[in-house]
Amino acid sequence: MASPKILLVDDTKLFLKLEMEYLKQTAARVLTAENGRQALEIAEREHPDLIFMDLNMPEMDGAACCAAIKADPVMGAIPVILVTSAGADESVELCKNAGCDGFLTKPIDRKAFLEMGRRFLEQINRRERRIPTSFKVLLRINGGENTNAVCVDLSSGGAFVAHPGEVGVEDKVEISMLVSGLSSDLVEAWGRVAWVNPGECRKKPKLPAGFGVEFLSMTEESAALIREFIARQDRG
Repeated sequence: MASPKILLVDDTKLFLKLEMEYLKQTAARVLTAENGRQALEIAEREHPDLIFMDLNMPEMDGAACCAAIKADPVMGAIPVILVTSAGADESVELCKNAGCDGFLTKPIDRKAFLEMGRRFLEQINRRERRIPTSFKVLLRINGGENTNAVCVDLSSGGAFVAHPGEVGVEDKVEISMLVSGLSSDLVEAWGRVAWVNPGECRKKPKLPAGFGVEFLSMTEESAALIREFIARQDRG
């Protein structure tokens, strides 16, 4: 069976890179376009199985492109997910009127992105390559005092942190760590506690007491450092 095709459309390269990173563990051919006109040409030629498309773009915006796709008798069945800015009610209405199959808001949440995609394409893999580590990290939980901990494993979307203190799911986490040993290569990320491995009755006995962090935001420099670290491990 041929691999499915996913088309990502955004005029901001940072968001395209982020979405491509989210799909890294999915066995799919990923296509990209920088505006609605390019996206329409690619959709007509390639007939992708799923499209994630930004709403606000030059030349042809996402709503106009989505409406054109949905009006086409051949392409009309392609699921289109529009991505808009948070808090813009008129944008959400525009997405619905364009006939999209779903919509997401920026900043793009990895979990929401993948779960939305899996509604239409079951091959989308929500699990990421995790690399065992032993990095010392500096944490701030819910804006409190800095505490020391150890990063036990790391992926582009999150980390597991060995930490004996009490935390709760959805607690806010700020994390800083060096992934290369160089002081200039500092990774800083903001996220949430996705799950907890408590010391007395650990859900995963092979892991120490601690918690899993889902990264919600970080600088492009930090994301690039994590990608390079994972790539080095893959190369052996």
